[in-house]
Amino acid sequence: MDLSLISNLLTDDLLTRVLDCLPDDTDRKSFRATCKSFHRVESTHRTRVKFLRPEFIPRLLSTYTRAHALDFSSCPRIYNGTISALLNDVVCGNWTVRIKKLVLCRTTSLKWLGLEMLVKGCVNLESVDVSHCCEFGDRECDAISFGAGLKEIKLDKCLGVTDVGLAKIAIRCGKLEKISLKWCSEVSDLGIDFLSQKCSGLKYLSVSYLKISNESLRSISSLKKLETLLMVGCGLVGDEGLGFIGNGCSSLKVLDVSRCELVSSAGLISVTRGCKGLQKLNVGYYFLELSATVFHTLKDLKHLKTIRVDGARVTDSFFQIISTNCLFLVEVGLSRCEGVNDLGIMQLAYGSPTLKILDLTCCNNLTDIALSAVAHSCTKLLCLKLESCSLLTEKSITYLGSSCHSLEELDLTECCVNDIGLKNLSKCLELRCLRLGFCHDVSDKGLSYIASKCKHLQEIDLYRCLNVGDDGLGFIASGCKNIRKLNLCYCTKITDKGLMYLSQLEELSDLEMRNITEVTGTGLSALAAGCRKLSQLEIKHCGNIRDTGFWSLAYYSWNLQQVNLSFCAISDVGLCMMMGNLTRLQDAKLVNLANVTVRGYELALRACCTRLKKVKLLAYVRPHLSAELLETLGASGCRIRWE
Repeated sequence: MDLSLISNLLTDDLLTRVLDCLPDDTDRKSFRATCKSFHRVESTHRTRVKFLRPEFIPRLLSTYTRAHALDFSSCPRIYNGTISALLNDVVCGNWTVRIKKLVLCRTTSLKWLGLEMLVKGCVNLESVDVSHCCEFGDRECDAISFGAGLKEIKLDKCLGVTDVGLAKIAIRCGKLEKISLKWCSEVSDLGIDFLSQKCSGLKYLSVSYLKISNESLRSISSLKKLETLLMVGCGLVGDEGLGFIGNGCSSLKVLDVSRCELVSSAGLISVTRGCKGLQKLNVGYYFLELSATVFHTLKDLKHLKTIRVDGARVTDSFFQIISTNCLFLVEVGLSRCEGVNDLGIMQLAYGSPTLKILDLTCCNNLTDIALSAVAHSCTKLLCLKLESCSLLTEKSITYLGSSCHSLEELDLTECCVNDIGLKNLSKCLELRCLRLGFCHDVSDKGLSYIASKCKHLQEIDLYRCLNVGDDGLGFIASGCKNIRKLNLCYCTKITDKGLMYLSQLEELSDLEMRNITEVTGTGLSALAAGCRKLSQLEIKHCGNIRDTGFWSLAYYSWNLQQVNLSFCAISDVGLCMMMGNLTRLQDAKLVNLANVTVRGYELALRACCTRLKKVKLLAYVRPHLSAELLETLGASGCRIRWE
């Protein structure tokens, strides 16, 4: 059939429906590259745009006219002037009216004035994310507060935010439904109390790692619509505070009190008795032992879907109660728990056939008997973590391969896995993530089994798999074309030949290959030329790579955002070329570069000082760098870690 006829039959409505079925960015990219009409439909269909370089922003805003969510988090530098220019650029059209969501995570170069202009310009704004902008404080909160229609604000790790800034948001943003204050260490009970009074419609609140007391929980208990409360690591909160929550927040569905060292079983009992609609409960760590009464109150949580008790001591009665009464469980976390044995896991597996996520990390008393029960009963399992379950044999892997055909993520770090086990595991055709760190019996042959059948694999961890060599990488490169993340640290048999194989992985974005001393500039050059999407690279202690390899990185790896070159043999010239050419580079670790002089550091940092967000250097370099350079880095929001 003529291609033009096919194109005419595929109406815009049909193409839009096809796009709705393509959540993966790579598939959508292939779609829009098909022809002009496909590209046009994709442009009008897209609702979210992520910017990679500032110079492309105006054109993208004018192209994607339906986009209502803008993500600036991967853009190297966004300044006040950048925002001013965008607001006044007629080419972009009236883009501010349609914007409902702004992601400004880690945009450390943007200051309060630019933020204020942006928020005021986007009159229909509903969501703002400025997390990890560590220098943001009360002035930035004041700027955000001009978004009167805001429903969601994320302020994680905005270290300068105090009660004053939070009060400004609370007063002006009365429609707020979600706010995250994780690591905002200057916020106190006073700020939380004011927020609770002014934003009574809050449904989601994160106060993790704040220095708040039970008085804050007293205030929070007045939020009758609250559904999610995250308070990880709140070391001053105790049972009295949880009592307030149990008595006041009857609509609570998600509660995370992990790492709250003053909370005991009594506090948990108050919550479980008062919040009957709980669906997710995380009480991991600091609970050395959960009382029998806590376990019995779980009977009342008929809608519970997720429970994590990581690090606690559990008994057989725990497994019996949740398997008998919590009929909708989809996730159970037992990482580093004492008392986990075969009998308990068998009870859990037989009573919870709908389980999709099971974390058994460091439950080292488990044997193949437990895994047999899990595999045969929990056939819908998507994620299974078995790190350091050292008593498991290849039989367990065989059980999983035979029954858990939906499995997408499997962690076998420090397990007794061999090539035969991987052959049996290869029946799990939906695997996306496989972790085999410290599995010394895994060799190239085992990887050949995985690569031949697990075509959807996107992440594989081979940390310290000492018997994996170049041929293993060849199998992965030929069979698993969708690999995005790969850990090869300390796989000392790998040479340039292996990296040449990896150059076939066009989707590879994150590569760790620490201490692979046989790799030279030849291998790195091949990798850089083939893997153009590489955004994170660690080559620490790869001492045989010379400047030719780094020149290739500078020339080809334009998408590189994070790099660790510590203990490498790069020279002044190589470092200057890399730091100058890689226009998206934001995070660099440059420790112990023996062939780089102080002048080399100075010139290299000058070449990228307006783009870097984080850099790690040896302390001895500091006195020799110019005051002007250090001032420029600081003014641009770059955080320097001196080691």
